[in-house]
Parts: sequence; structure tokens; C-alpha cells
Amino acid sequence: MTIKNGFVFCDDGVFRKTDLETNDGIIKSIGTAVSTQEALDAEGLFVVPGLVDMHIHGADDADFGDASEDSINKMAKFLLKNGVTSFLGTSLSLSEEHLTNIYSVARQCTNKSIPGQAALVGINMEGPFFNVNKRGAQNEKHIKAPDFEMFTRLYEASGKNIRSVAIAPETDSGFEFIKKAREICNVSVAHSSADYNTALAAFTAGAGSITHAFNGMSPFHHRDPGIIGAAADFGVYAELICDGVHVHPSVVRAVFQMFGADKICLISDAMRACGLPDDEYEMGGQTAIVANGSANLADGALAGSIMVLTDCLRQAIKFGIPIESALKATTINPAKAIGLDNKIGSLLKGKQADILLFDRNFELKSVYTNAN
Repeated sequence: MTIKNGFVFCDDGVFRKTDLETNDGIIKSIGTAVSTQEALDAEGLFVVPGLVDMHIHGADDADFGDASEDSINKMAKFLLKNGVTSFLGTSLSLSEEHLTNIYSVARQCTNKSIPGQAALVGINMEGPFFNVNKRGAQNEKHIKAPDFEMFTRLYEASGKNIRSVAIAPETDSGFEFIKKAREICNVSVAHSSADYNTALAAFTAGAGSITHAFNGMSPFHHRDPGIIGAAADFGVYAELICDGVHVHPSVVRAVFQMFGADKICLISDAMRACGLPDDEYEMGGQTAIVANGSANLADGALAGSIMVLTDCLRQAIKFGIPIESALKATTINPAKAIGLDNKIGSLLKGKQADILLFDRNFELKSVYTNAN
């Protein structure tokens, strides 16, 4: 396939009016096309990489935690229609038995190129290694101290497909866990009461990111900057839910300034109600009430978002984030954070041909993947 005359978001983070050519699902060249194959005229359109959601629980009444191939496939179809071409299925704080079942099913679906579906490229293990005082919507009865042996068993059950694991470093054995797990996957600080010095020590030990910045952690205070301050100073990746509910637009702008455009990973943190009307929905064995653009447990705790990553991208642009920065935060940055930037996340010769076409209003016009 040849895409001509589009504004291509190039690997250096700059839009250029140029041509892009693919062959057998791989990007063959970017520049003046010489192929004789029929070309798609993208005049006036943005040509960008497929979006990468490194933190999503569910969508379209399906949840990764259902431990069902049908649910994973349903999520994957919904995501692709909305421009998300790669995602990490994200689990919650559950029993080891339940997580083993979820991961064993996911193992059969991971890294498959299926036409009409986004690719499940791994697992984001969000829980149960948290501080119960910062549990948010995580189920309290399953929360426990970091357990590397348990993690190892789950890693094997997943087919070694866990790409990120979240922990509270201040809990018992937290630092020991980080030093071991960092050799296997990304370690993210999450649902934690760590102060600045404890968080800084966690990043020094090898933690590479923070999970849904500001949510599930101590607040950023001018005399006690906590996890946010330590993460910005150390230069790790920061997940950010840009749905207009979890984080105020002013804070979104401030985070991009603090961390820089190369360290923000926009995430959806979506649950099964994403794409569906207001109602009550199950989430990790608990009931989430969806109303007025927000999902909450009965106690008021936010229970993930109901917004697909493509809409989070649009929200970021609406909030004043430059298009180029918002695109980095939904493509190459998450790909780097989970160690898959050699395959996905940018338009570069030799990478997968996961390509989106947007109009000037950032309405999605076409989706192409290496599977199609």
C-alpha cells in the first residue's frame, strides 16, 4: 500500500507532507513513493502511528479480567475501530488463582495478528502489591505485600508476557521486589503512600514509571512533592488519564511541562463500560456506577475511566497540549515504556504498518494494521 500526499508524523516527532509505502504489513519507506501499486491519496489528512494503550481493563462490556478469549477479542475489535492498534490487558488486585486463570487465557491471545482487531501485546499487572490505604477501586481483600515468587509464577503462566507490574515501594519487600522484577519487565509505582525520598529510592532501584499520576498516590504538595516530584526529578515515565475527570486540564498542562513531552504516556484506564451507556457494571468483583461521564464505586472511589484512548488524545489537544506532544504520549512513549518501540509506536522503515488517518479535526478516517 502507498499513502500519498499526507502529513506524516515522522519518527523525529515532526509532521512532513510526504509519502509512505508499506509491504506485507511492514513500513517499506517514507519519502517520495516510487511504487507502481495503486496509491491512497491522503491530501489534507494526518498520517500517524496506531495508538498504544498500555493500561486498559476493558471496553464494550468486555473485561480483560473475564479470563475469556471472547472478551479479549471483543475489546480488541472495539479498540481497533477507535484507532488503538496495540494494548496491554490490565488486571486488578485479585487472588493468585484468579490471576493465573486470566493470564493463562491471555497467553493464547497475545502477539497475534488478527484482521479487524487491535493486538494484545502483553499484560499490565496492576495489583495486588499495593498499600491498602491508597487502594482506590482495588479490592481490599486481595491486596498484599510484593511477592516476587508469586509474580514469577504468574509471569510463567502468562507465557512471559507481563510487560509492566505495579507496586507500592514502601510496603514490605518493596525494594527487593523492584530490583528483581526490573530485570524482567517495567516496574511502576502505584497505589502508594511513598514520600519523595522513598519514591526516589524506588526509581534508583529500577522502577521506570508511575501509574495514573496523581490517582492512587499522595498529593503533590509544595513542601512534600511525593511520588510526582520524585518521578519528575528522576525522569521516569508518567501514565496520565486524560479524560477530564481523573486530572484537571490545568494539571494535564503542568504535567507535560514538568515531565516533558517524551515522558508522558496517556492511558485510558478504561473499564468495561467504555463505549456503553450509563448503568451499573462489574469491575474486579465490585460494582461500578457509571453516570455523568464517570465510573465510581459505591464509596465514591473512581473506578477507572469510560473513555477510549483516542478520545483522551483529543482531550489533551483540547486542553492545550501540542498535537505532536499528545501523539508522542499515545504512541512512541508507551511503546518505549513497555519495551516494544522496536516494533510499534512510530512510523519508521522496518516497523509494523499500524497507521491511522485523521482529518484536521482529529476525526478518525481510516485504520490500517500489519494484520490487514
